[in-house]
This record gives sequence, C-alpha cells and structure tokens, in this order.
Amino acid sequence: MMLIKLGGSVITDKSQYRRFDKDAVSRLCREIAESGKQAVVVHGAGSFGHILAKRYSLQDGYSSKEQIPAVAMVQHDVRELSSMVVAELLEAGIPAVSVPPGSCFVMDDGKLVIGDEEPIRSLLAMGIMPVLFGDVVMDRKKGFGICSGDQAMEALAEMLKPEKAVFVSDIDGLYTSDPKKDPDAKLIPEVTEEVLKKVSTEQSVDDVTGGVAGKMKEMLDMCGNGMECVLINGTIPGNLQNLLEGKEVKCTVARAI
Repeated sequence: MMLIKLGGSVITDKSQYRRFDKDAVSRLCREIAESGKQAVVVHGAGSFGHILAKRYSLQDGYSSKEQIPAVAMVQHDVRELSSMVVAELLEAGIPAVSVPPGSCFVMDDGKLVIGDEEPIRSLLAMGIMPVLFGDVVMDRKKGFGICSGDQAMEALAEMLKPEKAVFVSDIDGLYTSDPKKDPDAKLIPEVTEEVLKKVSTEQSVDDVTGGVAGKMKEMLDMCGNGMECVLINGTIPGNLQNLLEGKEVKCTVARAI
C-alpha cells in the first residue's frame, strides 16, 4: 500500500485564494489509478487554507474572538477543496471518500492525535480510499491549530505501515536553495538530518506549516521505521505513475541514520 501526499502547490495556485488546478489533479488521479497500486491520499490545503490561516495566525492557536470566523471559513474552504479532489478520484475510477481531520481528530499542543483508527481501517478493508487533508483541528491546549497534510501523513504512516510514502510537490525534490529564485540551486538526491540543517528553506508564498523544511522533517521522522519516503515533482506528467510502478524518477529520498 502506498501513502500519497498531493501538495497544495500542485493542486492549487498557492498565491491566489481558492484557485483549484483541476487539470493537474485530474491527471494525478489518473496516474494513481493506472498504477494499479492501493493507496491512501492526503492533500494539502494550498490557497484554500494557508492564506486565511496565516492572516489570522490560526497556527498559533486561540488568541482572540476575531479568529473564530476564520476557523469556520478555513474549515469550509478545505472541505470544498477535498470534495473537488475526491470528485477527480471518482472520475478516475477510484472509490474515495473525504475524511476531514477536524471532524474526527484532535491535537494536543500541536501534535495530531488519532483516537479511533477504525473508520480509516474499515474504509480500506472495503476497498474505499480515505482522503485526508490539511485542516483546522481543535487543540486540547491551544484551543485550535493547523493539522498539516504532512502531519496527517506521519500519523497515517505510523498507523498503516505503507510500503512507501510519496510527497508530490511542484519541485523535483529538496534543493540547496529555492530553485524558483536561484538558478544555481542543486538537487539533493538524498537528505538526512544533517543535510536538512544546512539547506535554505525560504518560502515565496504563504505557508503556515513549514514549507519544504517541514515536509522534509516529517519525511525523516516517518522513515525511521525503514519505510521509504520520496519527494517528487507532480507537475511533470507520468512522474507519479512511474514512481508508483517502481521506475526511476528525479527525486529526493529521505534517509534516517
């Protein structure tokens, strides 16, 4: 079984509020279907979540009543995004249902807590793909917080022990600097904790969940049990399908030492 994260940078335009990339999502869903692999999909919130969340500092927890409408709006927006992703999975022939983290999970001082695994396991047993996503989740200490798609990936990896965890982004992998700004940026094919400390992770768009640094940290945490974690470019047609089928693609692999 594969665990796949469709990054917000691939399925939305993260610089524009609520801009869904239907063509990209449709293609990626077809690639998953055509690979023939059983999978669980997690997707980022992209411009449906990060922009408002950053404006109202939702990642820091409750501080004022002015944040409450934003909590409701972000939950509304990311559920609508998830419905659109699920629609494309269904169109590709994959029976899928959205599982909103904010409706069934909680956080404890920023850490995601999955108290009941049965709904997700039952869906998988019936041949239905659970689809989770970045969401606003109630937090036992902070009132609420942001559960990133990467945090959901880590929790699901611990629960399901997948063969591989694939993070689909809009870059080929981790670079020595931001490749969108620096033409001399070099791809790092393999990353460890030491490598990660040295890499610049400056972000060019709103992202309240750590960007590339957060993603690689989650990947390193996940691959501690021997599971392979890979970051690939989902904007290149065929990349995801080739990786799922075991073919070589340009990417960064996380290694725990």
